[in-house]
Amino acid sequence: MVGLSPDNVRDVAQDVQNPLFARFFHRFCGRDRGKGEHSLRVELLAGVTGRVVEVGAGNGINFPHYPDSVAEVIAVEPEPYLRSQAEKAARTAAVPVRVTPGQADALELEPASVDAVVACGVLCSVPDQAAALAEFRRVLRPGGELRFYEHVRSRRPGFARWQSRVDPLWTRLFGGCHADRDTLAAIERAGFRFERCRGFPFPATARLYPVTPRILGLARAD
Repeated sequence: MVGLSPDNVRDVAQDVQNPLFARFFHRFCGRDRGKGEHSLRVELLAGVTGRVVEVGAGNGINFPHYPDSVAEVIAVEPEPYLRSQAEKAARTAAVPVRVTPGQADALELEPASVDAVVACGVLCSVPDQAAALAEFRRVLRPGGELRFYEHVRSRRPGFARWQSRVDPLWTRLFGGCHADRDTLAAIERAGFRFERCRGFPFPATARLYPVTPRILGLARAD
């Protein structure tokens, strides 16, 4: 655990219990299946340096893609089963990875103590996006990077209405994941400055998959 001064001590975050979804995610989610998932994760992490905190690290699916310019990855994961899988993945990672419990809006890190925050498929499911993004800014050093790869609310009104319609069921089935969040706007409201960002459908051939609209990019905390 990172040392904390008395002024920065926070309550230890409780685990998030989603055992069925966790096992489903570990078995099926993020598999490439020839669709380019691995390439997107490489793009997400290309050029990242220094001390990194990955929030919602899941089963450690990103660990093989961190470049050797990274000095340390602090992998925060609140779900116990996924955290146990991340611990296994950390043993064979090419960079040092420390897996820890925690939640996005209460990271046990000192202010301005990391060079980058990685959010990959996590801002869809945090209870409060604004609180999580404020916490990301707190732990980032000035000029630090937010690397993000998230699914978002569609800019096409008809598809956005479809996302909102299925969202209540989707959220219950997939561990609190919301299909219709405007995550790009939330990042901007939190005071991050976009350096690069692209939007795209994934998988490209999907038609009614609610989480097809994606964004991938880099924003800075000034």
